[in-house]
Amino acid sequence: MAFTLSGDDAIQELQPSPIPEPYWVAFSSSAAALLNIPLKSDGYPQDETWLNVLAGNSLVTQSQKFSHPIATVYSGHQFGVWAGQLGDGRAILLGDIAGQELQLKGAGKTRYSRMGDGRAVLRSSIREFLCSEAMHALGIPTSRALSIVGSHMPVLRETLETAAVCARLAPSFIRVGHFEHFASTQNIVQLKELADLLIDHHYPECRNSKNPYLDLFQKICARNAKLVAQWQAVGFCHGVLNSDNISVLGLTIDYGPFGFLDQFQIDHICNHSDHGGRYAYQRQPQIMHWNMACLASAFIPLLELEHSEEEAQTLLTNALGEFPIAYGETWLSLFRQKLGLGTEQDNDMDLIERLLQVMHDSKVDFTTLFRGLADINTNAPISEIKLRNDFIDRDAMDQWLDDYKKRLKIESSVDTDRKQKMNAVNPIYILRNHLAQAAIEKAQKKDFSEAAKLLSILEQPFDEQAQYQEYATPPSPDLESVEVSCSS
Repeated sequence: MAFTLSGDDAIQELQPSPIPEPYWVAFSSSAAALLNIPLKSDGYPQDETWLNVLAGNSLVTQSQKFSHPIATVYSGHQFGVWAGQLGDGRAILLGDIAGQELQLKGAGKTRYSRMGDGRAVLRSSIREFLCSEAMHALGIPTSRALSIVGSHMPVLRETLETAAVCARLAPSFIRVGHFEHFASTQNIVQLKELADLLIDHHYPECRNSKNPYLDLFQKICARNAKLVAQWQAVGFCHGVLNSDNISVLGLTIDYGPFGFLDQFQIDHICNHSDHGGRYAYQRQPQIMHWNMACLASAFIPLLELEHSEEEAQTLLTNALGEFPIAYGETWLSLFRQKLGLGTEQDNDMDLIERLLQVMHDSKVDFTTLFRGLADINTNAPISEIKLRNDFIDRDAMDQWLDDYKKRLKIESSVDTDRKQKMNAVNPIYILRNHLAQAAIEKAQKKDFSEAAKLLSILEQPFDEQAQYQEYATPPSPDLESVEVSCSS
């Protein structure tokens, strides 16, 4: 989709800034298939000119030419505070291939860089690359990561690191912040052009709606409500849910200080820059709803094209009220699936919430607990269920297990069938911070084998991989303290 708006203030055409002596760090053959890029037996492109293109050093491959790379302006709320104009400070959109936008993150300064250097580092690029592909394998809507290209170029963050460029893909990188920008500048022409562009390319069903822009808003809300429910169901914490980091396609984008839950704590904060806990695990649904309210404010001028200001506000307020309903229905459905429940019963919410509470009280590992529930023999005594030993309040867990077994008997659940269904939705492998850190430390020594191995494992998150059982276990106490911040 070509990002084209009238005026020259919305887009900057520019060339990526080259990096010296580029080399491959990682490449996703799965993502490459979206672009129909032929690969060699080692998994890298047959056309070696792709290395320079994905490094930002060239705009031409043997079969592709990127004529008009751009960076785009947007605004947004950061940590709940209006930050004003932002934009693609280190991301440059090369162009479209096969319905995907190809963007280079870390390809140099743009006019929107503010005080930034326009670069990305190897550490954060590996994290984004691995998590993008891991989330895709988990079935969660996300931008994709095509490659990482490294360089010896020094980049200063909290310490001196080396540069990297991460190539990422999405049908569109339009975000809530784009709408906020044009609404804040009262540029109704560009605001309408942006909405029309989104409808034409990604929400065509809205075009013939009685209220196209209201319908568009509702669909964006619904997608993001379902997205955050999917995050909660796998224990994923985004870490920095600023409005400028929220996709209007309902995709997970802008991986930074993210983290998957190890020891379950409902109030877990994965970003050590988030001192107030605004983006803690249990607050993600509320914050996503808040971001949709920001989008609703930006949509008011669009609805005012056909309605009074009061009518526009009422319509958007009512539409915004549908968010918690869509979220709640999706969340409950996903957790029923995680527990292997094939029917709906009135007390299911209570059963799920009680489990989460005892998990929180005992800091039980989120992923292994849900995976382990599939192995329960409903005909065996509770005293023989091994996972009960992971709980401090064993009596509370025993009571929950007894109620769970009774709940399964209500629908005549068959253990073998239930296990198969549960293992199809409860992953055994997730991108734990200590695993990512191990891959990063090896990569910093020019050993990229661990990143490649981890990618291979994470591409099959639900399948038992006997040779990689250590990648499924929670971190040891000395590895639990891996921290990430906004610089990640």
